Amino acid sequence: MDFYSPLTPLKYKDFPTIWVKRDDLIDPFISGNKWRKLKYLIDDARRLQKSHLVTFGGAYSNHLLASAAAAARFGFKITGFVRGEQVENDSIFLSRLFGMQHIFVSREDYKNKLALYNKYFQNSEDTYFIDEGGAGTLAVKGCSEILAELPHPFDHIFCAAGTGTTAAGLLNYIHSHAWSSKLHVVPVLKDQGSTRLSISEYVKDTSKLVMEVDYHFGGYAKVTDDLIQFIQDFTSSTGLLLDHVYTAKVFYAIYDKFKRGVLSTESNVLAIHTGGIMGLLGAKSNFPLNLKKQS
Repeated sequence: MDFYSPLTPLKYKDFPTIWVKRDDLIDPFISGNKWRKLKYLIDDARRLQKSHLVTFGGAYSNHLLASAAAAARFGFKITGFVRGEQVENDSIFLSRLFGMQHIFVSREDYKNKLALYNKYFQNSEDTYFIDEGGAGTLAVKGCSEILAELPHPFDHIFCAAGTGTTAAGLLNYIHSHAWSSKLHVVPVLKDQGSTRLSISEYVKDTSKLVMEVDYHFGGYAKVTDDLIQFIQDFTSSTGLLLDHVYTAKVFYAIYDKFKRGVLSTESNVLAIHTGGIMGLLGAKSNFPLNLKKQS
């Protein structure tokens, strides 16, 4: 169950070359940090001799799709609680093909995931609870291994954060190996305080944590014309596909900080590409049909 991702240089326009940890290449569907989070959860489910995974997410959730693909790959049944009204979209379709059974629940009921789990599966001996996004200590452990694959430390490491699990794993590794690296976390939630709080649940020392709070573009899955234009231009210029929810906001932050002189051109910068490209399918209407590159 060991998967690794390449480390590749990236040149965009006249900006300095940065390095990208291509976790998006781990697997077409169990992609990026989703595999990192699921790895030890699946190990734990096997250890406990559970055969049925139960997890949670929104209708376009990368986590639900990745979990469904992982369940099929490793021989589990899987059920996904989906937040909100019943819909049909590409992510729901693909996760169903991988064998996921969906239970759509109201946004209010979704807030108490443990109550939902107990309502449907309290008397089941073969089910295994996986929180939204795979969040938890086992997921933090898996995410810390991203940096273990690097040949050397970097001055600045950038990643996106929703639940904060990936960031917590990275920060734990930085501290446990006495790296001088700064971890720049780009919260995709407008309420960045909740992301910092989530990270601090797993990490005692946050002295090397830099919260980049100005790049949420309105909040989770929100976009602006500026961000859409950046995705179009960056992707067509580099061949590296970004999603609008997570990775585009990370790369935008990096180049904005270079542009404003906050990052030195001599800095050794690493971006963690956490995958999630399937989420773009839910944002197609935001992209104009006549795509033009920035001059």
